[in-house]
Amino acid sequence: MIRTVLTCLLALFYAYAGYRHIVGPEPFLQITPVWVPYPEAVIHWTGFAEIAGALALAQPFSKRLRQAGGIGLALYALCVWPANINHMLMDMASDDGGFGMAYHVPRMIAQPIIIWLALWCGRVTDWPFNRRG
Repeated sequence: MIRTVLTCLLALFYAYAGYRHIVGPEPFLQITPVWVPYPEAVIHWTGFAEIAGALALAQPFSKRLRQAGGIGLALYALCVWPANINHMLMDMASDDGGFGMAYHVPRMIAQPIIIWLALWCGRVTDWPFNRRG
């Protein structure tokens, strides 16, 4: 039951984030590292990737598709981590201190949790809840 609820919440989160990437890319462009080529296209297509991953994760019919969605969203969260780090560094260097460490530290801690959650919700792993023997 808890996995189903968290899967729905994670899928809704990613679907909404994907929508925001497509219709309002400006905030994402501002935090994209300068070394990312074609940032507008990357932001646009990552929006579609988030929506596709959310749909794959939430659908109840195919275990393989759900697992692919979980793996895809976990890899996506790993790949956007540099943008989150870049956002923190830019924000902390601003004159007003931006959102501050109270925002950025939990966000940095949340990233590996989101990666694990995508894998767990995609039924790629049962850790730490599996029981053997």
